[in-house]
Amino acid sequence: MGSTSRYLHPSEAARQLGVSVKALRVYEQQGLIVPTRSSVGWRIYGPEDMQRATQVVALRALGLTLAQAARVLDGHAPCIEPALVEHQAALEARMREISGMVGQVQAFRHSHSHGEAPVQRRERPALRVVFELPWPWNGEVFELQDIRAINYIVGPLFSGKTRLAQRLAATLPNTVFVGLDRAAEGAAAAKARLRADAALSARVATHMALLAEQGATASDALLALVVELDTEGPAALVIDMIEQGLDQATQEALAANLRRQGAHARPLFCLTRSSSLLNLRVVGPDETVIFCPPNHSPPFRVAPHAGATGYEAVAMCLGTPRARARTEGVVACWSQAA
Repeated sequence: MGSTSRYLHPSEAARQLGVSVKALRVYEQQGLIVPTRSSVGWRIYGPEDMQRATQVVALRALGLTLAQAARVLDGHAPCIEPALVEHQAALEARMREISGMVGQVQAFRHSHSHGEAPVQRRERPALRVVFELPWPWNGEVFELQDIRAINYIVGPLFSGKTRLAQRLAATLPNTVFVGLDRAAEGAAAAKARLRADAALSARVATHMALLAEQGATASDALLALVVELDTEGPAALVIDMIEQGLDQATQEALAANLRRQGAHARPLFCLTRSSSLLNLRVVGPDETVIFCPPNHSPPFRVAPHAGATGYEAVAMCLGTPRARARTEGVVACWSQAA
């Protein structure tokens, strides 16, 4: 609000500020504002009083306590950063909770429309990992709490997301990193594993048939990926560019299939830049998005809601399979020279 040329009574000031008269009195009691007094001792609010009160209201809207707001207004600006970080974390936690509820409603609607009974989500124990980030982050500590069933790792070219994925695979116990060479030579390695393991071959055949029913196109790339997904033993998988070699229909079928596995599934970390694999509009409670910024700030979790920190940056990294095909095969090469 701009300054006013006249003095206002408490009720007028409160109305312009969008707060109650009682709130103004609390601000005064806490020493945040000191209204001017009229000649007969009544409280009145002049331009400077209103400017100060406007700042108080703005800081309170950001989630600061009255004590924190007082320190900021008194010139202790550094205290605002940890307060805002804490408030942002609380808001994002609420958004994740709401996202989870939306996901449950979507699942119920899907089950109801297909005449199925609602499925009760099964929770698995919370997982977390802490480690020092590799170059180019130079040892900054990265912590990921409450690891979900599906964890998308997103970032522009040269953002370091592959190095993050490799460090995750090396740090998490019994975790396998699935590289871009998985379908090399016509998926020869995957096909050899199928010939050597009848049980795995049966699981993969069932999985491939299910994906085909949902519109997926059979290919060596899909077969190699499904072999990794259906191999028993690893506690978690980290998959580099999970969409590699898959057309749009296949990516959509795969994404839906992975999402249906729910919270009980073993953790899966998927590097992706495809909007068909990572549809931000349908990210559910068992999924999370990890963003690697282009300026090599530490990676961080992004809430799948417009307005959340990093949301727009994540959205800009994603594209349709047709758009992604223009940069397929581009490899990020780092030089550690000074």
